[in-house]
Amino acid sequence: MDKNLIMLEAKKELARREFFYFCHLTAPLFYKPEREFLVRLCNEMQSFYESDENALIINLPPRHGKSRTASMFVEWVLGRNQSEKIMTGSYNETLSTTFSKAVRNAIQEEKADKDKIIYSDIFPNVRIKQGDGAMNLWSLEGGYNNYLATSPSGTATGFGASLLIIDDLIKNAEEAYNETVKEKHWEWFTNTMLSRLEEKGKIIIIMTRWASGDLAGRAIEYFSENDISHRVITMKAVCDDGNMLCDEILSRSSYDLKIKTMGADIASANYQQEPIDLQGKLYTTLKTYDSLPPITQIQSYCDTADTGADYLCNIIYGIYGKEVYVIDVYYTDEPMEVTEGETARRLYENNVNLAKIESNNGGRSFARRVREILAEKYGSNFTTVKWFHQSNNKEARILSNSTWVMEHIYFPCDWHIRFPEYYKAMTTYQREGRNKHDDAPDATTGIAEMMNRKKGGLSILK
Repeated sequence: MDKNLIMLEAKKELARREFFYFCHLTAPLFYKPEREFLVRLCNEMQSFYESDENALIINLPPRHGKSRTASMFVEWVLGRNQSEKIMTGSYNETLSTTFSKAVRNAIQEEKADKDKIIYSDIFPNVRIKQGDGAMNLWSLEGGYNNYLATSPSGTATGFGASLLIIDDLIKNAEEAYNETVKEKHWEWFTNTMLSRLEEKGKIIIIMTRWASGDLAGRAIEYFSENDISHRVITMKAVCDDGNMLCDEILSRSSYDLKIKTMGADIASANYQQEPIDLQGKLYTTLKTYDSLPPITQIQSYCDTADTGADYLCNIIYGIYGKEVYVIDVYYTDEPMEVTEGETARRLYENNVNLAKIESNNGGRSFARRVREILAEKYGSNFTTVKWFHQSNNKEARILSNSTWVMEHIYFPCDWHIRFPEYYKAMTTYQREGRNKHDDAPDATTGIAEMMNRKKGGLSILK
């Protein structure tokens, strides 16, 4: 056999076995061996596919080949296994259709240049089924419904997937700041997409990080909490050593120009995988403690829920000198008939000396009921319950007291585990006011005001 032909067949066989080499052989100008981040990305994707892991999250800067690599990965996977059923989701039908057409067209491509290697050279037995090659839903010969492209506004009814790929759901900063949009993305992922995943199916989420509550962030948290095996690949445009991830794709001068034109927060999210809300968060550092000092007294501050969408936040804290040590947090959206009893129980069990409860919008009746429960159920008059009216602007109060909160309030070192929702509300609260809830910072600010005896706007009632 001709030596060149032997070499060519060896390359094709290597492309069948190794995903990066498949990319390199079919798109050599982009998938260069010296682009180490692409070699790593492809190898990680192949390793994940061949492992027992359930999920893979990939965070990569724009224009660095996220969607292209995902598309080629689908091609390679179908070349290896024509029984795979793959579903991809993007932020709208146009993008998901573009993704679908790229895979389908690569498989259907006919050879025009004898020197150019195409998909059918590597996987000659893989073909689109005649009459079943629609843009968004198509099958391979010998298979059935091998590929479906959808979006949060699309449908996945009747389709089961062995491989689920989500590609860049958030399209801009406006969506990154929009809690409703992010919540809809999560509901679509959990209620629609995950319900389509077959037994032992795999999930790949590929996106630029935008916000801590984006799909990637919530998925990582969900997988960790539920012991779902997963791996996370994060690549930054500017590496930790100061070098660019790939100078050919994005030079330092181009990156610096983008920072000037789009803003540091958006650039950091897009190119450095630093969620945009963490860039603009109000509380940049919050202190913690391992053990309590000799507390002189224990108090609590309660911000009752103003509306059905609000949270009750009751913080029990110890005072030592001018410092505050948080002991317990009750942060919930449960109805008042539940929170009255639970608040009283916590006051009693933590030996609270003084409990202060905002009387705005039903807070006064709440405070009276808590006082009654303490007396009737626990036979205790140890805790003095007082209510007060708060008339100052909430956002202004939170902002003006933020420095004192960061400097003088200490939280348990494991507060992210003990009070997860409160922790999240405090550590993601935005300085610019793009916040879904402000109940946690509001109650915490109340502690600062009480400690500093700022009576302006506070009418204390005996």
